[in-house]
Amino acid sequence: MDIILSSISQGLLWSIMAIGVYLTYRILDIADLTAEGAYPLGAAICAIAIVSGLNPFLATLLAIIGGMLAGLVSGLLHTKMKIPALLTGIVTLTALYSINLKVLGKANVALLRKETLVTALQDAGLSKTNAILLIGAIAVVVVVLFLTILLKTQVGLALRSTGDNIPMSEANGIQVDRMKIYGYMLSNGLIALSGALLTQNNGYADVNSGTGTIVIGLASVIIAEVVIRNLTIGWRLASVVFGSILYRLIILAILEIPGMDADLVKLFSAILLAAVLFIPEMQKKLKIRQLNWK
Repeated sequence: MDIILSSISQGLLWSIMAIGVYLTYRILDIADLTAEGAYPLGAAICAIAIVSGLNPFLATLLAIIGGMLAGLVSGLLHTKMKIPALLTGIVTLTALYSINLKVLGKANVALLRKETLVTALQDAGLSKTNAILLIGAIAVVVVVLFLTILLKTQVGLALRSTGDNIPMSEANGIQVDRMKIYGYMLSNGLIALSGALLTQNNGYADVNSGTGTIVIGLASVIIAEVVIRNLTIGWRLASVVFGSILYRLIILAILEIPGMDADLVKLFSAILLAAVLFIPEMQKKLKIRQLNWK
């Protein structure tokens, strides 16, 4: 039960990153690889700020700002320099590796005996698992409520319209380039927030921690869409949280297989994503066969 609760708490923290991926992948219809650089950037900024003696809450806010700046760079490269979205992400995450290394000063930084949001709640009497569950739950509720309200405003509707149909949006006077930049910033700010929270949970920041981030985010989003369909925007965001938790539980089940090598987690994550991505196509084929039979 402790292992399951731990996986659920991890799923909550990772779900914030998954929601960030959802914003670019589904709302803007952009495959943004900046996530793999923004996640360790948030972790690095948060870790260095805490080691320097800054309040962990302020350190987390700085991480969000750092992620938004990374998103701003990607947005400008894509909209102003007209670099394709996929290449934009590759360029930014490549640059962020060096930046993250400079921020950390070395490959990884430990937070031993430093006050974090997790240790603060532990000092208040909560166990580590319960502290992470509380932090994750509060963060997820705030993020989902904020985005639900935002995406129903004029700016949010313009953002969604940009992702749905760029020519129609331009015809209606929407500045699509600006909307894309907003989307990039919002997405990577959330991804950096996830990195900051998970760093405080893990007790260290590592420059290579972003490897596979996009796979985890996409898997969570696709699992949510396959399992739960036809939802309004608010409930869709909430379903991504469910998808993230389910993803962590599936990975836990795989690791519990006797003789399983923990080094193969990334491989199974990729296989799981490929399988989940294939499910919608398989469902379409089944529907076509059913119609042909009729």
